[in-house]
Amino acid sequence: MTRRCWLVALALLLAAPLSALAQEGYRYPIRDRWISTVVGTPAQIKAPLPTREEIPLRKRRVDVFPDREMPEALWYDGKMLYTVALQKQDAAPVMFLIAGTGAAHNGPKNLMMARAFYQQGYHVVSLSSPTYPNFVGSASSTGVPGHVFRDAEDLYRAMEVAWNDARGRRTATSYSMIGYSLGGLNAAFVAHLDSQRKTFDFERVLLINPPVNLYNSISLLDRMIENIPGGEDNIDLFFNDVLATFSAVYKREQDDVGFNDDFLVKVFQAFQPKDEELAALIGLAFRMSSGSMIFTTDVITDYGFIKPKGYKIGMHESLSPYRQVAYRIGFTDFYHEFFYPFYADEYPDMSRDDFIESMGLSSITDYLRSADNIFVIHNQDDIILAPGEINYFPAVFGNRAKIFPWGGHLGNMEYIENVAHMVGVFKQ
Repeated sequence: MTRRCWLVALALLLAAPLSALAQEGYRYPIRDRWISTVVGTPAQIKAPLPTREEIPLRKRRVDVFPDREMPEALWYDGKMLYTVALQKQDAAPVMFLIAGTGAAHNGPKNLMMARAFYQQGYHVVSLSSPTYPNFVGSASSTGVPGHVFRDAEDLYRAMEVAWNDARGRRTATSYSMIGYSLGGLNAAFVAHLDSQRKTFDFERVLLINPPVNLYNSISLLDRMIENIPGGEDNIDLFFNDVLATFSAVYKREQDDVGFNDDFLVKVFQAFQPKDEELAALIGLAFRMSSGSMIFTTDVITDYGFIKPKGYKIGMHESLSPYRQVAYRIGFTDFYHEFFYPFYADEYPDMSRDDFIESMGLSSITDYLRSADNIFVIHNQDDIILAPGEINYFPAVFGNRAKIFPWGGHLGNMEYIENVAHMVGVFKQ
């Protein structure tokens, strides 16, 4: 099928009612893993959930490290931000949500899950990724995220502080947890830590599209930016072209579409990108989120990676020059030149390769194999997994792993079947 024919077929699918999509087996309609990752789930086949206005979402700030002095440039990140939605009644189960790479507590995927589980009767506490700049500044013990065991300790502390702040007179009848993407990896290590500390004694834990090995996944994401026409030196030009396409579509649609998955479908149809261009777009989004994290980490630690060591950025100083540098640094460059040297002295008997391997699920495989309260949802064609890594999940989790045949990376997360399975994990 030619690309133009495929686009016509996709447009017809997206315009069809759900009943027209009925087929044998899995019915999520977008089978190209790059398109599904970028476009997500069309509105007419999303799970029916209450709107964000229909649940009592509240953004809150809390001191995790009250005595911490923040650099002037990050004065706004002194307190940790999180989102909470509490049931009207006192006693209810609590659901903790952990966002993916660079994502905030109130990002769209966390809010979708908050809507789903508030509807199911849960108090919901939504946390940012440990790689989100606000979390790095306010809740990371070292200021250098990516160390899965340290990140788990930081998240665990953040959960304790956030729930103590949020609950008021509320009572938790039990605790559960979900993380998606990197947040899924984080959730596995938080659960492992809780199996020792027993503060929450999680009833159920769900990992959605997690990486197997952190370094393998960030390497794949880093290499996607190489698909930018002309290479990394053309990041600015590529970004401006994408913005121009977005602006043209938005201007054409005017008030008929919001900035959501439906808007992305229209951009996709107007842009008609090749898979390589979609990969470049995903790589660019990852580079921007990792760049923000790297800048924050460098300022917090005064490591001298982006800004000169010892130089204090003023409160009103423009950050644009530093961000321009940060967006040209690959996450793997950060890993080898900043992250590993920062932690290496703590592991004198580990080689660099051994250290890399320890930052993945394989370091807690025995625990995961026996932890019958931990479940996985994944996609066979996920773009952040190296060849063969998808086999790790059924091998370790057995029938606690649900592997959908397609959907890319989180593209089908809001699809009605996926949400039904997600909720079902906690209703068994």
